Amino acid sequence: MTQNITGIQWVASEAWITASVFTKSGFYPYLGGTIGFGIKKGYIAQLGDYLLTVNPQKYPNNTLVQELWEALYGCNPFPSSSSQFAPCSRKEALLEQHSAYMNTSSPRVAYNVYKAVYAIANSLHNLLLCQPGNGPFENNSCAQSDKILPWQVKSSSHYFMLQHYIQDVKFKIAGEMVNFDLQGDSVPYYDIINWQRGTSGNIEFVNVGLFDGTKPAGEELVIQEDRIIWMSPYVFTQVPVSLCSPSCPPGSRKAVRRGEPVCCFDCLLCDSGKISNQTNSIECQFCPENFWSNHDRTACIPKQVEFLTYDSLGISLTVISVMGACLTIGVFAVFFHHRNTAVVRVNNSELSFFILFALTMCFLCSLVFVGEPTSWSCMLRHTAFSITFSLCISCILGKTLVVLAAFTATRPGDNIMKWFGPKQQRAIIFNCTLVQVVICAAWLIDAPPYPSRNTKYERSKIILECSVGSSLAFWLVLAYIGLQACLCFILAFLARKLPGNFNEAKFITFSMLIFSAVWLAFIPAYISSPGKYADAVESFAILASSFGLLFCLFAPKCYIILLKPEKNTKQHLLGKEKNKNQQTSPEDIT
Repeated sequence: MTQNITGIQWVASEAWITASVFTKSGFYPYLGGTIGFGIKKGYIAQLGDYLLTVNPQKYPNNTLVQELWEALYGCNPFPSSSSQFAPCSRKEALLEQHSAYMNTSSPRVAYNVYKAVYAIANSLHNLLLCQPGNGPFENNSCAQSDKILPWQVKSSSHYFMLQHYIQDVKFKIAGEMVNFDLQGDSVPYYDIINWQRGTSGNIEFVNVGLFDGTKPAGEELVIQEDRIIWMSPYVFTQVPVSLCSPSCPPGSRKAVRRGEPVCCFDCLLCDSGKISNQTNSIECQFCPENFWSNHDRTACIPKQVEFLTYDSLGISLTVISVMGACLTIGVFAVFFHHRNTAVVRVNNSELSFFILFALTMCFLCSLVFVGEPTSWSCMLRHTAFSITFSLCISCILGKTLVVLAAFTATRPGDNIMKWFGPKQQRAIIFNCTLVQVVICAAWLIDAPPYPSRNTKYERSKIILECSVGSSLAFWLVLAYIGLQACLCFILAFLARKLPGNFNEAKFITFSMLIFSAVWLAFIPAYISSPGKYADAVESFAILASSFGLLFCLFAPKCYIILLKPEKNTKQHLLGKEKNKNQQTSPEDIT
């Protein structure tokens, strides 16, 4: 009271929840609203009448009666020289007293003593009813009823005989069951007591609930919340809030502050991939495999599956692929329609048609990179583009060899061209392409590409991708294409000084430069690209190199065929070299 401890909600223990010393009105501002468990009160019949008969004359040697008289009247009923109290007049009457001693309407501690006495009485009664041969002790014996002592024990298990009967006792008092469990504990009964202001201003102990241990689990506690008065500054029917830290909502966990009480903590958001779906969770739980935490970290949801779909990126690649294939088919149509003209014939029309077919397949190969990976699409992705590109470059290599051989034959009757006739050209193309086919076949037989679920790059997603199966085979097919491109570039570079109006070697050189630049840039971009973007990079490399070959090899010829038909003649292609009798004619190439 001297420290002005107002506004505190007290939770009392059984020891002082019914202490009468705190019932004075002066304690209410400090202790009003106190709540706690108290010993269950009960009614003891005729207890009040019995207490009124107590007096020193009836119990002359009872020290408890002496202490009672000294407390109530301040006198000693048994005068002695050592007593500090004056002798009593022997006219004192308990009937005239209004003290706690005479409050027998609802005793608590006395009621427990009352039940204990009845437990002993019932135990003795059961002990005395024991019939020899049907007893609970060794050899079905009974206790010796004429020598009932608490230290009499059962010889085999050392249980007190009287204690045995007490532990097995079971009876009712005023509708309340009294019995003991295996540990010797009685069934708990408690009143929930709330300190409220009475009409006189004093504190009254008001029952607002009970705890009945005989009820089923979860139903033992009954509270009448509307009857509780709380120590709240404004609203006495509202439960006061007394928290160092607010509750942690679902999606977070409690982190105790070092050096502070356990009720003081911080709320930390669960890490990605973990959740908590309860308030004040101590730990966050990991999500199962293939699941990830939602934004609030309160539930596990299936991981997002990612692959190159027909979104804006996939549609763009598809449109470019189809446009490239259509453009190549258009060039094929132009060449086929003008197949008898000088530009088409002088450029070896058969090889040109092979190249256009291979380029069409190259453009269409990029389509298999869009969509969910399957076993067939994974095998087709890497093998189809490698074989078609190998076919395309083999055709260009064959054309370069023929052109170089034709213009190298400077003497009349030189037989070098017999090694580069149409059959030999087809053999070069077939054999160069066959090497790539064998590599791809071995790849598919030994360790083919397969669809896989990658969860290592980004833990919140499942990236569907095609694993190459054999990394050696994957890099081997790329290396073979690179070898063909390098060989083709070297031969075209050697043929760069051929006659001006016919010099196709410089266009082959440019096409190989573009092709090599694209695939050299592809390697680091492919390795560093995540998820679906790796497929997009490979698809883009195929399209870029295909367009490079198409424009470098066929754009100049289509320009002459469609826009400069006057130059599409044998005389123009021969140009100033026409008069050199030792030079091989361009038509000899075909």
